[in-house]
Amino acid sequence: MRYFIELSYFGKHYHGWQRQPDAVTVQETIEKSLSTILRKPVQIMGAGRTDAGVHATQMYAHFDWNDDQFSTQEGIDHLTHKFNRFLPKDIAFKRIFKVADKAHTRFDATSRSYVYRIGKHKNPFTADYAPTLRYDVDLDAMNNAAAILLDYKDFECFSKSNTDVNTYLCDITRAEWIEKEDEYHFHITANRFLRNMVRAIVGTLLEIGEGKRDVAWMHEVITGKSRSQAGKSVPGRGLYLTEILYPETIYKDHGRD
Repeated sequence: MRYFIELSYFGKHYHGWQRQPDAVTVQETIEKSLSTILRKPVQIMGAGRTDAGVHATQMYAHFDWNDDQFSTQEGIDHLTHKFNRFLPKDIAFKRIFKVADKAHTRFDATSRSYVYRIGKHKNPFTADYAPTLRYDVDLDAMNNAAAILLDYKDFECFSKSNTDVNTYLCDITRAEWIEKEDEYHFHITANRFLRNMVRAIVGTLLEIGEGKRDVAWMHEVITGKSRSQAGKSVPGRGLYLTEILYPETIYKDHGRD
């Protein structure tokens, strides 16, 4: 049977999500914990592959398990509590639930949302959560430029170089900056994202906000299809995966909260 895990993590101490031979990752840490508690090797598949230092307030992973530990909701709740006690403090399971046998956390996701947080002023208490602006920015200009993203589908210009992907097409449905207390938050939602895409978009928008480029430059960057034309990528520590949505079909006959 297949189960989804809804979880969150603070990415500072991890070299991204995906398992790697010579670095500590979120996937590897979770698999070790599951395998230790369940006393059998367990492999998980995540909904995405966040980069080093990137966080997730909502992430999903799936795994297959056929023994009876998960046969009742009481058993699932007990094991979820047990996993949380065993996992490091920067990874937390919210819940584990049964899904349709062929449900897939990565391929069945219909949308993903990220937030990039950036501080208006230097703050030692938020340095690990939100980088600080180098200069004052024009929020209206950045939002006007962000709106241009919704007019395009091909975002090769924001993809990390030498990335092995079949397509650079993404359907962006939201891209906007919001001022929140001492920070600016960039919200973006799409059906899929390319590697390093959000951080490259934010870096490009900041160049516009700082007055180094005009809003129309965004058109040139996107149609140019060259990563070298876009702005520099911002640090990973300000980026948060915040929401992943799935179709109702994956929950068929398995209930849903």
